Amino acid sequence: MVGGGNAAPGFYDAALQRRQTLMGKSGPAALVKNGKVFMIAMFACIGGLLYGYNQGVFSGVLTMPSFQRHMGNYDSNNPADQTRKGWLTSILELGAWFGTLVSGFLAETASRKYGILIATSVFILGVVIQTTAISAGHNSILGGRFITGMGVGSLSMIVPMYNAEVAPPEVRGSLIALQQLAICFGIMISFWIDYGTNYIGGSGNSQHEAAWLLPICLQLFPAVVLFGGMIFMPFSPRWLVHHNREEEARKVLASLRDLPPDHELVELEFLEIKAQSMFEKRTVAEHFPHLRELTAWNIFKLQFVAIGSLFRTRAMFKRVIVATVTMFFQQWTGINAILYYAPTIFKSLGLSSNTTSLLATGVVGVVMFIATIPSVLYIDKIGRKPILTIGAIGMATCHIIIAAIVAADRNSWPSHKAAGWGAVVMVWLFVVHFGYSWGPCAWIIVAEIWPLSNRPYGIALGASSNWMNNFIVGQVTPDMISGISYGTYLIFGILTFMGAAFVWFFVPETKRLTLEEMDVIFGSEGTAQADFERMEEINKEIGLDTILRGAGGGGAGGVGMEKEHSGSEKDHHFETGAEQEQVTSPEVRKQ
Repeated sequence: MVGGGNAAPGFYDAALQRRQTLMGKSGPAALVKNGKVFMIAMFACIGGLLYGYNQGVFSGVLTMPSFQRHMGNYDSNNPADQTRKGWLTSILELGAWFGTLVSGFLAETASRKYGILIATSVFILGVVIQTTAISAGHNSILGGRFITGMGVGSLSMIVPMYNAEVAPPEVRGSLIALQQLAICFGIMISFWIDYGTNYIGGSGNSQHEAAWLLPICLQLFPAVVLFGGMIFMPFSPRWLVHHNREEEARKVLASLRDLPPDHELVELEFLEIKAQSMFEKRTVAEHFPHLRELTAWNIFKLQFVAIGSLFRTRAMFKRVIVATVTMFFQQWTGINAILYYAPTIFKSLGLSSNTTSLLATGVVGVVMFIATIPSVLYIDKIGRKPILTIGAIGMATCHIIIAAIVAADRNSWPSHKAAGWGAVVMVWLFVVHFGYSWGPCAWIIVAEIWPLSNRPYGIALGASSNWMNNFIVGQVTPDMISGISYGTYLIFGILTFMGAAFVWFFVPETKRLTLEEMDVIFGSEGTAQADFERMEEINKEIGLDTILRGAGGGGAGGVGMEKEHSGSEKDHHFETGAEQEQVTSPEVRKQ
């Protein structure tokens, strides 16, 4: 239980059963039952698709002869030009980092709906600028990818949050799987599109410019679909309530549910949203009274003030370390070095043909997609620490084996083809280990360790660490591969072993822990209890506890918080992933 000790387990169980009775069947079947919700799920897939596609598409483009000709010393095999090559790739992540910083402000001031439209417009603008590289050269690629990255960073945070706030609770678990699979699907199809377009005009010196231009332009189609569809999508009920548009929020909830506005389920969900909104406003009023008014300037300032407050106490600083260092190790496993430079890496492992290296890269996308599928099935059963630790040991071992093979045979690949393919298989196995472990689990850890009143700012800090380290890895990988060869894999391997040790010895197991138990672990007892008492008071004030007491019998309030922690942890993962965008918002509430 979240607060209240053992006061009302029967009440919460009865309330949960009542909600399930009203909502009907959960899971993927509910998507078919509710066409509007299915459309929302599909749009979650489009946002994830764009994110994943951008993660993978440039890996193949960089190795295409026509692109290398066009970019000159910005994409050559000359060791002196590897830093420029790194910029072509990593500048997207720098733009995405900036996009995450402004996404919460955008989503709170303009609304989630308009925030997605603005971010999609920025994304489309960036792609259009990249297409002008046919005449403008590398500057168009650099500038266009930075702007595209801003759109990707914002979409990666606003779209999941919008879907979490619009979708009924019974489909949130399915949306987790769809969103994560969409990202991996985007990576996978980007690899295979690169493989296919590599043949346009031939795969050698006769290759046409369309070979690299087409994969870049293809991003426009799903982006335009997302933009056009969002125009007809409703506003988030949660955003409407938070901005005192309660009647409109009721109508949106009723429409999404295909129920009359006075239906019991609509009323229950509306009051839970209202309770959460009041909780957030009162928390901000207590902690940051000078920022309590919902003005654009206050919303902008709040993100920096709130994040700064996380560094003031030892207990909260421990959580900062867990969140930021976990994301540091996630990126320094080398996963994005593989995704961004897979064809280059495979060439360095003896696959001299660009076509063969692109084919091997396509397999990376497939195995990562497949490895991600079962992750949502056992994360809640086995726990976070064992999966993260086993995954890290598996990835690190693959790196060390690759380093040994490269060290022994890097100057004689033609006569040691089996060794080269052995290293390629190790890369594939590495991606499998990442897909089931650090891909989903790292974000769950970062989301679960925070008290409710600090969560959006803590997640934002973790997201910032993720994108910044993503940028650094993308920037230095070409120089590492060119300059230190097998040392690249040794560095990634050693750091990944260190990541396994960090998780095992310093990161608590968060599976099924209440907020109070998390407080005890980090030494900040009382934080969650204070949050609970505030929520309990609000539930009584608006009559939510009365409704649930009538449904379940006995007990006290606090349902707004219990909803986040007593139900499916899959639902919790999706909700917390969606909260990442709230970094700049006064709201205090999940790849």
